[in-house]
Amino acid sequence: MNSNTQAQAPKKRTQWWFLLHSWLAMPIWLFLFFICLTGTIATVSQEIVWLFDSSVRANPPDNAGEMLTFDEVIEVVEREAPGAYVAEITRPVKSQFALTAEISYPDSTSENVFINPYTGEIQGRAASGFNFRQFVRAIHGWLLIPFNTGFTRYSFGWYMVSVLGIPMLLSLITGLVVYKKFWRGFLHPRLRVNRGARVFWGDFHRLAGIWSIPFILIISVTAIWFMIQGLLFEAGVPFNGASQAPVFVPRDEVPVAEQGRPPLITPDQAIAAVNQRYDNVEAQVLRLPGTAFGHYRVLGRSQAFPLVHESFLVNPYSGSIDEAMRVGDQPGLMFTRLSMRALHTGDFVGLSLKLVYFFFGVLLTMMVFSGMRIWMTRTFKTTQAAIRQKKARVKAIGDSA
Repeated sequence: MNSNTQAQAPKKRTQWWFLLHSWLAMPIWLFLFFICLTGTIATVSQEIVWLFDSSVRANPPDNAGEMLTFDEVIEVVEREAPGAYVAEITRPVKSQFALTAEISYPDSTSENVFINPYTGEIQGRAASGFNFRQFVRAIHGWLLIPFNTGFTRYSFGWYMVSVLGIPMLLSLITGLVVYKKFWRGFLHPRLRVNRGARVFWGDFHRLAGIWSIPFILIISVTAIWFMIQGLLFEAGVPFNGASQAPVFVPRDEVPVAEQGRPPLITPDQAIAAVNQRYDNVEAQVLRLPGTAFGHYRVLGRSQAFPLVHESFLVNPYSGSIDEAMRVGDQPGLMFTRLSMRALHTGDFVGLSLKLVYFFFGVLLTMMVFSGMRIWMTRTFKTTQAAIRQKKARVKAIGDSA
């Protein structure tokens, strides 16, 4: 063996280790692609259900008037499902969706009913529990890996997904450093479709990254927060601030009824009590008292800061506001937690914002795909060249023997 061959041997071994290292990155690329894809689907999962299930649509008639009040929703349930108890009524952010009432029966069964908000017609029923929307969000958020497995209180899948926010954020930063004068991509976008696949996917990767800068920043930062949130929870850090005792109606304020349940104020009266005292509150969720000592819980988004739900506990007998948790009342960690979740999902304004999130989700998913394709093509060609060189050396040794 001559000196040149001896000098090239370590270099060749390094090349093969580099190729192995490159191919081992394949599962990470595929995992990131899967998370981006499922996240994009989760963004519009409710809209997907709307497309395939007519019972969840609002379907306003030609002479549609005002939407049903909460009192009218309860009247519909009591008329169509005698003996049922309404536990919760949800008015979706997006007006094209039907109202959802969660009801329970004396035999302890429960279901969700979808009510046309204009006509009061019960358009469909669904069992309470795991549905398509929850499935997509669960597989995206924590890979369906159970919580409280003994190793972590949060799901291990939660950390596997949220940790991807770190390389995503670093990729954004390094991409902006490497791509000089990136802002030109906004003014003079370039996507060459007639120069072959390599040029097209390279242009697409850069262009998608430039136009997705704000979206990538939001998604990566919120994902990193989810990881921090899990770690804080593991450490026992309270998100609600100082520990507070549950709020119940005092026993001496509960009227005595000769039979049955004491008379309550109506849900609309409870909401009116909130609106009379606080401005800019649009009630979206109403939870009815579960016991004689329970409150009406009114949840709504403040028009001044729609990222966070505000919560009000209304005494069901007197109509007094026994607890109000407005935006400014939220403890710092809870405020951050609620805001980060809303920013990550985009589910706080309406359909227009959801479609914007969906568009950039598709763009981000395709950007990951294009990066994976560029990497695979380059690694595949390098591997082919290394194999050809290996065969050539073996043949040369055989010929010289």
